[in-house]
Amino acid sequence: MQLIIVSGRSGSGKTIALRVLEDLGFYCVDNLPITLLPTLVHAIEAQYENVAVSVDVRNLPKSQDELNDAIDFLPDAITPEILYLDSSDQILLQRFGETRRLHPLSHHEMPLSEALQKEMRLLEPLAERATWRIESSELSVHQLSEQVSERVLGRAASRLIVVFQSFGFKYGLPPDLDYAFDARILPNPHWEPALKPLTGSDPAVQHFFAQQPLVTKFVYQVENFLATWLPHFQRSNRSYLTIGIGCTGGQHRSVYIAEQLAERFQNHEFKVQVRHREGFRRK
Repeated sequence: MQLIIVSGRSGSGKTIALRVLEDLGFYCVDNLPITLLPTLVHAIEAQYENVAVSVDVRNLPKSQDELNDAIDFLPDAITPEILYLDSSDQILLQRFGETRRLHPLSHHEMPLSEALQKEMRLLEPLAERATWRIESSELSVHQLSEQVSERVLGRAASRLIVVFQSFGFKYGLPPDLDYAFDARILPNPHWEPALKPLTGSDPAVQHFFAQQPLVTKFVYQVENFLATWLPHFQRSNRSYLTIGIGCTGGQHRSVYIAEQLAERFQNHEFKVQVRHREGFRRK
């Protein structure tokens, strides 16, 4: 049996994730008290191959020991995978404001901002055990659904999905990275007036980088590192790996290097994707 526990802060997309899993053929249980998980599994393991349960802050036991017991004392053949979703406080506040829903912890006139912080603390033991994490702040409903589907299908097919994501350090480090490489030490086209408004996807910027030995060396060494270790991730049944390439603004260096690496791994046994967090897209 494949068992997926879906959790995360309210408003981060748990309902959407569970709906996707149901569409993929999972038997889904919403808002299950985590202490009842062993009972549920024993009751249905002979009937269903794929099961997903969502757990929110209201379903957690009072002690971490009870939480650990509920997850650890499952049948030996079942190793639960935990999908943990989260978003920034600002986005969650915005979502609750738009829907006018009441936060599960917003009782006794507790401000929403305090409820979100308390929820984060209470969910921390579960978050620490997460198999997959998805940061949904910048994701549309369609993009979130796609990511959940990709991770589950990649796991089922034993095919590693490798995502090369460019980003700008000045906008913060993406929270869902498995690796992060810092390209800020490399020559920057930002200081070339003709190249400044372009991106790393543009031919003129690509030509600029192709003439820079330091950039070529950077790409070559990161490629060698990944070529060594990606097969190990594949063999360990890892389904999803996000590799971040960061520069100052996420416009030139990180975009170029992410696309170069994606191109070099395109014909491997992995499924390769490119994402440009700061809004740039492949042309």
